[in-house]
This record gives sequence, structure tokens and C-alpha cells, in this order.
Amino acid sequence: MTPEELATLVHLRRARDLIDRDFAQPLDVPTMARHALMSPAHFSRQFRAAYGETPYSYLMTRRIERAMALLRGGMSVTDACMTVGCTSLGSFSSRFTEVVGETPSAYSKREHRAVAAMPACVAKVHTRPTRNPPSRIEEAGRDAAT
Repeated sequence: MTPEELATLVHLRRARDLIDRDFAQPLDVPTMARHALMSPAHFSRQFRAAYGETPYSYLMTRRIERAMALLRGGMSVTDACMTVGCTSLGSFSSRFTEVVGETPSAYSKREHRAVAAMPACVAKVHTRPTRNPPSRIEEAGRDAAT
């Protein structure tokens, strides 16, 4: 890896740390790009190349991840939506369903005793949402093959 590539990764990490820390604040790509000392377009391309998703997608995944923890703790869907920095309940619910695979209401009603028994650091890794989970069709095909 060249020194320039390492410097780019350092700047991208600075922006990613901003997202991880301030996910509930109003963040947009230009703000993130300023923290990475890049133009918004260049930042978006470099971020996607380094982390496999766009900066906005990464931000929303962090927000959904935190909302999942709040919903497991008994917070209402509306309150969780607003607490994690989303301003539209409809957009939040759509994105939550896309990432998690079920609606926020269904997720909050489900039992989460196993997660509650785990140390917080283990629960965070175990419950981290993924952008491209296997589809239900793929899972059904795998189950039928075994």
C-alpha cells in the first residue's frame, strides 16, 4: 500500500469515526467529506471502495443498529426513530425492514432474552445488521438441500 493510500484510509477512518460517534446528529455527505478532507464526490467514491457501502448507507446501518438496541429495551418505534436521528417514521421503518428483515414493530415484540443475557460487546456483534443478508429464498433452498 502506498503512503497516499494509507493517508486516504486515515482520512476515511476519521469520517467513519464521526459517523459512529455522532450518528444521531444531522449528518450529510458534505459534512462527512469535510472531516475526511475530501470533496463530497471523491469522499463517497473512496468510502465505498474502502468499506463496501456508501457513507449514507453506513450511517443508516449504524442508526438501525442503535434502534435495534433501543427497541429490545422496550422503547417505542417512534421514540427509537427520533432518538437515532431519523426524522421520518416511514423512511425509518422502510430502511429498518430492508436491513433487518422485519418491521420495527415486529422486531420490538419478539423475545430478546438471549441477547439480554449476553455481555453488551457480544450482543453488539451478534445483532449487528448486515446490508446483504441471504434472502429467504436462498435460505429455503439451503434448508431443502440438507
